[in-house]
Amino acid sequence: MGASESQGRQVDGEPGAVAGLGSRGASPAASAKNQTAQAAAFVQKLPGTFGIIIRDRVTGNVWKAGDTRATTWTASTIKLAIATDLLERNQAKLITLDATDRANLDKALINSDNDAATALWNRYDGAGMLERFRSRFGMSSLAVVEGMDTFWRNLRCSAEDLQNLMSYVLEKTDGTSRAYLVTTLRKVASNQHWGVWAAGSGFKPGNKDGWVEKPVNGKNVWMTHTVGFAGDGERYVVSAMYEQPPGGTLEKGAHAVSDAVATYFGAKVPAPVTLP
Repeated sequence: MGASESQGRQVDGEPGAVAGLGSRGASPAASAKNQTAQAAAFVQKLPGTFGIIIRDRVTGNVWKAGDTRATTWTASTIKLAIATDLLERNQAKLITLDATDRANLDKALINSDNDAATALWNRYDGAGMLERFRSRFGMSSLAVVEGMDTFWRNLRCSAEDLQNLMSYVLEKTDGTSRAYLVTTLRKVASNQHWGVWAAGSGFKPGNKDGWVEKPVNGKNVWMTHTVGFAGDGERYVVSAMYEQPPGGTLEKGAHAVSDAVATYFGAKVPAPVTLP
């Protein structure tokens, strides 16, 4: 695991980090320092490759732990990029999303429905979206997994890419698209009540999780990822990706991602989660 790091105006644990529950996300600096230190120590001990980024959109502070530039299978987190691209193209009148498409967007984001995502990918030139994901959404390290077909289930990216995607949604999309995405991510089904969700209800989180078992270096391993936001006005942008070593499980991965988030936000640990 990489050492914890910080950037922007925050030195790890400096005022501006989150501490304690509460709808406003405000609390003393000493508690904030303790929570970021605990979260970093937790990440440091995890086996495999874990990267997490939390950015405060009010102060500009950015907290990181682990290897945030390591790339791995995106799993279902890429559904957020697909939805964002389609909504923007619809707003620009380049495509027209019908009732079936709208239903598939809901299913892909709320239930993480794979068939719904595939239907949208196939109907609206999924392969053609990738360059926009990189250049427009800031997912610069997004790539097709070597040896695989160009398909949404065969992509890889980093926690940095997911952080940039969520930041784009919150800060650069048109108001209609942004309102839909924020509202929809806040009402995800119980199979996604983990990851960013573990910040706690007081922070009104919204998230898109991804979980999948895929081959890495010839062995199947579990990935559990989360991307979303927390706080009033979607103040905190959160992204985390976890590739376990062989022998890991979905349960271990989902709990690890959730506990890292919960520790940072001062929520209950072990975090209460609903597994997929």
